[in-house]
Amino acid sequence: MNRIVEQLTENDAGELKLCKELEFELAQVDSPLTFGQQFTDVKSEKDAMIKVAHGTTTLAFKFREGVLVATDSRATMGNVISSQSVKKVIEINDRLLGTMAGGAADCSFWGRVLGMECRLYELRNKKKISVAAASKILANIVYRYKGSGLSMGMMVAGWDDKPGLYYVDSDARRLENDLFSVGSGSTFAYGVLDAHYKYDMSLDEAKDLARRAIFHATHRDAFSGGVVRMYWVHQDGWEAYPLEDVNDLYYQFHPEIALTNAQDSPLNLASA
Repeated sequence: MNRIVEQLTENDAGELKLCKELEFELAQVDSPLTFGQQFTDVKSEKDAMIKVAHGTTTLAFKFREGVLVATDSRATMGNVISSQSVKKVIEINDRLLGTMAGGAADCSFWGRVLGMECRLYELRNKKKISVAAASKILANIVYRYKGSGLSMGMMVAGWDDKPGLYYVDSDARRLENDLFSVGSGSTFAYGVLDAHYKYDMSLDEAKDLARRAIFHATHRDAFSGGVVRMYWVHQDGWEAYPLEDVNDLYYQFHPEIALTNAQDSPLNLASA
């Protein structure tokens, strides 16, 4: 499959043609894409046999010292919490990160494929791939399966000669911006981000903003929760920060509630 990658020479493009294509067998019916859609709510059909429910909160934004990436860690199966410890950040290479929102299997698989493609680019060209080129590869891969039921809303964040941040979804839409939030909790996260985001933030301010945005999303969105996972991408690579439980953050951001709960605890009532 021809993948358009920025600044490739003619020889590089020829080598890419020799790469083995990623092919998946489709249903042996007249119209395999619409055949799959009739069983799911991909088109938001009320009478769909399979109701696909997704929930998560991921965000990323540029600031003066790089890119801050943060996610929650809850995975759901319909109305059931299946996990509280999912890693929704894909470490593509030492300068690139991806985030997962949508179908976990789709995002995880194509994130690994993107990591492979970025490594092949590096071996062929003897240089790191740019954030723009990496996101373009992902968009071109997804375009081949557009309309086939993929569920993806991924961000690609990194640093080449400057901070880079792109959003790619399962419709092969590719957008560049200074700030993105994806998932069922993104409405609540955007409320915090839009109110307090500014490019000229320090690292500590950026971490606090990301932490608060994820926390408030998990507090209001039933499909988001678990822990806050944060990464800082800068010119020397990326750094991961310790996980923070959203339940602990609740009392950290609402100290008056923590004090009231402590006063009303069974131990205090017994001693009164």
